[in-house]
Amino acid sequence: MGNLVELKKYLATNPATKVVDFQKDIDKLFYFDFTAKGKLPPADVIEDTDQFTHWINDQLSSNHCRYGVGGYNEHRVIYARSTLFDKGEEPRRLHIGIDIWGDAHCPIYCPLDATVHSFNNNDNFGDYGATIILKHELGDLTLHTLYGHLSLASLGSLKIGQIIPQGKCFADFGDIPENGHWPPHLHFQLIFDMQGYDGDFPGVCRFSEREKYLENCPDPQLILKNTFN
Repeated sequence: MGNLVELKKYLATNPATKVVDFQKDIDKLFYFDFTAKGKLPPADVIEDTDQFTHWINDQLSSNHCRYGVGGYNEHRVIYARSTLFDKGEEPRRLHIGIDIWGDAHCPIYCPLDATVHSFNNNDNFGDYGATIILKHELGDLTLHTLYGHLSLASLGSLKIGQIIPQGKCFADFGDIPENGHWPPHLHFQLIFDMQGYDGDFPGVCRFSEREKYLENCPDPQLILKNTFN
């Protein structure tokens, strides 16, 4: 738990800035629940990206919300839509990031001073699509933030080691199909140890591996609370 304590201490005196353009005095936020207990569309709608997108947009518009959010430590049923999550004896269903749902091309901002760790187009059905990972040196602590389901244009001019200052707009939400064939949204994840990954890191794990992944990938609300609260 040492890394988590250090992160909280750092953020207490060096707060993160916004990740998306949520205006607290104007915007409402819709909370999605993609567990078996949530209000979900039929499986055939979830499997069809266009229909799933229409359902997401309908939830947001009918509740007068520009953004939807949710998903950390959530055991989701929606990953049955892709064989990507079904390899091995135990399928991956536990989400270890937070999703921010909104329109394609919503701008994304850097919440803490960073350098570019890595980036890649993970172009599989149900995958991240265009992905950026930033590295943050926070005193003696190193933290990484992962941004998945981006536009391909977000990767265009990046270089490994490039400086991304706090508050800079550096990416945007991708559209179908360049975002891994999902309704437009941002997968935002915190990672202490990258474990050798470049341009990718699991955002969904097996439930049996829950504890080790949650320890390495703490709740993104530590950063996002200054965006939404």
